[in-house]
Order: sequence, then structure tokens, then C-alpha cells
Amino acid sequence: MLRGHRRAARLTLEQLAEVSGVSARTLSDMERGRSRGPQHRTVAALADALALKEDTREQFVELARDGRLRDHWTRPSGLCELPRSVEDFTGRTAELIWTSELVYAESSPGVGVVGLITGSAGLGKTTFAIRAAHSVRPSFPDGVFFLDLFGMSQRPLSADDALRTLLRALGVADQQIPGDTQGRASLYRSLLRDRRVLIVLDNAASEEQVRPLLPGGGAGRALITTRRLLAGLEGVRRLVLGPLRLPESTELLTGILGERSASDGESALTRLAELCGGLPLALRIIGNRLVSRPGWDAAELAARLADEERRLDQFRAGDLKIANAFGMSYEQLADSARRMFRRLAVVPGQDFDAALAAVAGGVSIADAWEALDDLVDLGLLHDSAAGRYRFHDLVRLFARDRLHEEEGATGRDALTGRVTSWLLRMATLSGRWFEPGYGRPNRPDPDLAVPSSAEEADWWLRVNVDNWLGAMRTAADSGRHTLVLDCAESMHWFSERWAHSPHWQEVFTRGAEAAAALGDLAQQATQLNYLAWVHSVPPSAPEAVRRYAGEALELATRADATAQIAWAHEYTAWSLHLLGRLNEAIAPSSRAAEMFKTIGDTDSYVQSNAAIANCLRDEGRYAEALEQYLGLLALMDDPGSGMTPSVAAHCRPVALVRIGHCLGRLGRRKEAITTLSEGIDLLDTLQMSDYRQAQALETLAALLAEEGRADEGRRAYARAAQAYEAIGDTEASGRCHALATATP
Repeated sequence: MLRGHRRAARLTLEQLAEVSGVSARTLSDMERGRSRGPQHRTVAALADALALKEDTREQFVELARDGRLRDHWTRPSGLCELPRSVEDFTGRTAELIWTSELVYAESSPGVGVVGLITGSAGLGKTTFAIRAAHSVRPSFPDGVFFLDLFGMSQRPLSADDALRTLLRALGVADQQIPGDTQGRASLYRSLLRDRRVLIVLDNAASEEQVRPLLPGGGAGRALITTRRLLAGLEGVRRLVLGPLRLPESTELLTGILGERSASDGESALTRLAELCGGLPLALRIIGNRLVSRPGWDAAELAARLADEERRLDQFRAGDLKIANAFGMSYEQLADSARRMFRRLAVVPGQDFDAALAAVAGGVSIADAWEALDDLVDLGLLHDSAAGRYRFHDLVRLFARDRLHEEEGATGRDALTGRVTSWLLRMATLSGRWFEPGYGRPNRPDPDLAVPSSAEEADWWLRVNVDNWLGAMRTAADSGRHTLVLDCAESMHWFSERWAHSPHWQEVFTRGAEAAAALGDLAQQATQLNYLAWVHSVPPSAPEAVRRYAGEALELATRADATAQIAWAHEYTAWSLHLLGRLNEAIAPSSRAAEMFKTIGDTDSYVQSNAAIANCLRDEGRYAEALEQYLGLLALMDDPGSGMTPSVAAHCRPVALVRIGHCLGRLGRRKEAITTLSEGIDLLDTLQMSDYRQAQALETLAALLAEEGRADEGRRAYARAAQAYEAIGDTEASGRCHALATATP
């Protein structure tokens, strides 16, 4: 504009300098854009010398004033300087890539690019954000600014004060900062629209606090860290920061230790990293403790950390203390949520649902949901799509510490008793869904979350196994033997559906111990017979089967418990069968069958005769075995046989697959394939995914291949490989997988 007015007046630089009193050098700098905001007296002198009219003069003066303001804004202020990064920063490669993508991300009209980093205390959100900001700093020539919003303090920074600080950091003079929040936010957004600026907002408290601090589109970017989810923020890109993986944790710890890590030993450092649970703050505390105490031994420190009673106290170094980090989140909670948080420490398993949380908290389900949402929002709990919640190991210890500090011993004992009782009664109720003739109870305890179907009961038992099994331990230790025995007994039929679960050894051992404590010899024999069954499931332990059956036989004989005497004989036969002593096995099975027949137990009578047929089959006497199996199948299909319908339905698919096996061995392949397929379909329907299903699929696959149905055979082998893998038989799984993928 100056050049245009000078030329319109037909003046050279030297002539205008002479008329206005402004040096030719200054005029040249102004015309070339080197000086965009000259002082007011200089501008007034030039306006007079150029004889500018009112409107033109006002525009000329206004442009100079805007230039001066821009000069103020771009002048480095020293405020909100990005903190230094840590030299030993480790891992987070994928997360750093996510951050770098924000630089080039396209924004919708009027919607700024914002990255929101959430996660619980101790995960290193601030450290990560600082490292990420340093890594992308070259992409923001107009500045990278950092502001702590003090979200976990009692008085978080207000949006108004935050805007004042950020505007000053962006170069706005105090007298140019609007007095109201709306005005400040408007000016702030206008600056970010045209500048390549990154704003790092650390430790945000709420949506209300950060909304005015978000860019409104354009070149500016914002990166926010917070313990809260800030679910109300729209249009932000979210990154949930989780614990470091074990290799990264070990690498970080090694980096903190530096040269001394070589003398600590890899195994000790790996163990320390495991105990830190992937929390960078915990790793830094442990690393700093070792570095500051050269005489300490890493293995000894790991041994101290292994003690849960003392572990939390070990995580402190100078002004770093992990309990303080968790405590800041805890202090943000309402009293009801704090009470829920600390009481959840008595839950024995790794995760839980809202129903169990309600029992622990002594509140309704609706109130439990509300408290759980608050705990998840602050990162004190993790949730999943399945409606399950879990603690980080160190946060659980903090919750337990709060429970001991804030609630008396009497209250803690009552709480533990209430949770233990509820879990065992729920497990017993769920287990009985699978007993013949049981199902949904008519009058369940009013406080229980009663399953509405067998499938729901099955699901509850599986996902809560660590909880109800932990409750069994607690009840056994406190002498509540009836609860323990009732629960163990209810698992008998359900255990058939989950035959390869590793938990049954402990369940039925505790059942036997509880029966012994109650002086119930018959029930003790029953639980020992269940233990014999546990050891008969592949990979079987024949000697253990025989030992438990022998102990059961002795106790059952003393108690005159005929059914358990017969089952002890049957399990003795199973042990002999597993040892390959097939001829010897037939005698105890026959004895058991006669006893079951005498007491009118047709269900068990069929089981014993099936065991005899198994011996015949494995001896290679396929025709005799087939005749035996067909006779048993007829009993299962006969409504008047005396078999319980649900037991018959359970036994029928097993009988079919064994008939199919015999037919195949006798060369009747087409019949065998049809019968095996029917049996496998029934096993699938009954969800009996165990060794019997795997063996049936492998037999079917071989028969299909022999019949020239290669593609069907490979598909059956593939299913067999999956079934074997699911039960942990890697050798058989590999064998079937090789056959499934073999070139035709």
C-alpha cells in the first residue's frame, strides 16, 4: 500500500523521505515487507506527506496497527515451552506413528485435528506426548507449546486461565487479550487457523475444560492427555495407551539401569519387568532405586516385590511413588465410587461383571454400573465389550491397601464372607443346570443372578471360574465346608462338558477334603471317584486313576454306599484299560454293571457296559464290540429302558461315533461315514468339544480319504486339528494339520 501511494504521488523514496522525515532505509524496509508494523508516529508522518484522505488514511493506519499486533504475536515469549524428553524412552512405535499421522491428517471444515491420549495412572501418557511432540516438532515451524491443565488436582486450571496462558505463549500482548472466555477462545482459534502450531494439553480434567482450547480447523493441531475418557468430545482421534509388552518393559528397565544392567542378569530384570506390569512409572521407580543403590541386588529386589503384602511399598524412589499416582485418581471419585473401588479388591478372580460388583459394593446393579463407569473413566478399571471389568495388578494392590486403611477388620471379614457365599451359591446353581432332571430352580435365592438357560449357566461358569474357584479356597480356609462340598458336587455333570479344564483336580480335591471335614464318608468317596475320572481324561494318568478308585472303594465300603462302590470298580477297570490290560479290565466293569443293575441305576449300567465294549473294540474284536454298542444304543432310544432322557441324549453321540469306528474297521465304510457324521453333529449340538470329538473327526477324515472323497477328508482333518489343538494335544493336532494340508 505504501508503494502504491508513493507512486501515485510521483515521489521517489528519497523524495518521500525528505518530505516525511522518515529515512529512506526505513521506507525501503516497509515497502519490501521487512517492517510490517511501524510505529504510529511514523505512519502518521507518512500519511501527512502523502496527503491521504480520511478513509484511505484510516485504512493505512489500521494496516500498520495490524502489522504491529502480528509482530507481537510472533515474538517468542518463552511461555509453555515443551519439556525435555527422556533419553531412555522405549517402545510405543505404533503409537508414535499414530501421532505423526496427525501432522498430515485432513480436517473437516471448522473441525480441528485433535489427538486424545487416554490411559490410567503410571502408563507414561505425559512422557509419551512429550516424546511425540519432539519427534514432530520440525513439522510445526510456528511453535510447539505445552500446558499442564492440572486435571488431577483439587483445582484444575480453568479454561479462561488456560487460554490467557496460551495466547501469551503465542505472542499476544496482555492488553490485547480479550477479557471474556468466548473472546479469548475466538482469538485463539483464529491464530491456530493460519499457523503450523502444535498445542500439547497435558492432564486434562473434563470436556468443559478442553473444549475452548481445541483448534477450529486449519493448520493448528492439538494433542491432549488425560486419565479420563472424555467421551463427550466429538471429532477427536483417540489413542488408548496400554501397558508396555514384556520385551519393551525389560528394554526400558535396562535403559534406565545403563551399564549396571549387565551385572544384574537378564532373568532378574525380566522378573522385575513382569512385576511392574508394563507400567512405565513402576519401571522407572524400580530402575531408579537400583541405579541409586549400587549395592542392591536385582534378584533380591524381585524377591521382595513378589510378596504382594509389601509390593506396593517397594514402588517408591525419591518423589516418585506409584501409590501417589493412583491416589490422585482415587481422590477424584465420589464416596460411593471410592467404596466400590476398594471393596472390589476382595474379588478373587482376574475380572468380574456388574452383578458381582454390586454384591461386593453392597449396592443395586444400577448403582454398580454408575460406579464402574466412574472407575473406568478415571482409568482405575479396564472394561471390555463383554461387560467384564479388571484391575491392573498394581491398582488392585492399591485398592486392597485402601480397604485395609479405610474399613475395619470386622467389616472386611463380612465383605469377604458375602462375596464368597454369593460366588459359591451362584456356581452351585449354575452347575446344577446340567444334572439330570434339574435345570432352573423354582425358588432360587433372591440375591442371585439366576441363569435363564443351560447355555447361560455354562457361560457364567467358564468366565467366572477364577472367581468361584477362588471363593472355594477362601471358604475352605475359613471352615465353610458345606458350601465347598455343595459346589464341588454340583460340578460333576458340568465337568463332562468341559472335560479338559485344568480346574477339576482342585475342585474335586477340595470337595473330598470338605467331605472329610464333615465326616461324610459317602461324599468323600464320591469326590475321590470324580478325581479318578479327572485323571482318566487324556492325557491320562492310569496309576492316579487306580489310586483314587482304591481310596474311594475303601471309604464307600465303610459307608455301605453301593453306587460309589460300583463306580470305584468301574474306575479301576478304566485304569486297567489305560494300562493296556484289557482282559483284566472287563471283570471290574462287569462287577460294576451288576451292582448298578441291582440298585436300578440304568444310566450307570449303560456306562459300565460301554466300558466293556471299549475293551472289546481295543482288542480288535470289532464285531463283538459293535453288537454291544448297538444293544446300548437301543436302550438309549427306548423310552421305557429306565434311562434318564438327558443322560441318554448325552450318551447317544458317543455310542454313534464308537459304532462308526467299528463299522469302519469291519470295512463297512459308507455306513461308518454316515454314523460318524451323525454322532459328530450331535456332539456339536451338545457342545461336547473334547477328545471324543477330536478322535471321531480324525476317524471320519481317514474313512473319507479311503472312499476317495479327498476334499471332504481334508476338511475333516482340519477340524480334527482344531479340536486337538483346543484340548492341548499338539502332537495329534500337528498330525491332522499335515494331512489336511497335504498336496493331493
